[in-house]
Amino acid sequence: MEAKVAVFGILRFPPQQIASLLPHLEAFVRATQERDGCILYEVAEDPFDKGLIRFSELWPSRESLEQHLVASHIEPWRQAARAHGLLERVFHSYDIRSTAIPV
Repeated sequence: MEAKVAVFGILRFPPQQIASLLPHLEAFVRATQERDGCILYEVAEDPFDKGLIRFSELWPSRESLEQHLVASHIEPWRQAARAHGLLERVFHSYDIRSTAIPV
């Protein structure tokens, strides 16, 4: 399946909240990977900026991304994020206009 949309984003939490947030994040990411038709959905805490979680996503279409954003597992994740002190949320999507070239 060819990726047509890329999403990059960050969420920032108080560093002391990350350990208790991780089970919620894992459930959300697994549900997204299994149900939402994504090609790639990766999440990692920045090793140099504790509490900053980076997201990288590839989607087959803008429609599939939009369906993900209203999927049933989104709201429970958002509630968990707020409950764990979400400080910042920044996400941007990009239409992919060429094929991937290894570097």
